[in-house]
Amino acid sequence: MWGLIISIVMAIIIGFIGDALVGNKMPGGIIGSMIAGFVGAWIGASLFGSFGPKIGGFAVVPAILGTAIFVFLLGLLSRLFRRAA
Repeated sequence: MWGLIISIVMAIIIGFIGDALVGNKMPGGIIGSMIAGFVGAWIGASLFGSFGPKIGGFAVVPAILGTAIFVFLLGLLSRLFRRAA
């Protein structure tokens, strides 16, 4: 039970940090940050491996980098759809 709670809290924190690094406004608030944190952790682990400290099952450095990439790509897509509409 505690492992799940720690993972969710870490995903939210990583999502907020990734959003702050890119400077986009992540939609969805805390839930959006949590989803971005989980997806970003997966992207970061796929691209960069797992190095650095691990908390709650997340390799923190690759997760933050992956989340920043994910939020950046979401920002590009949202701008593209805004111009097309």
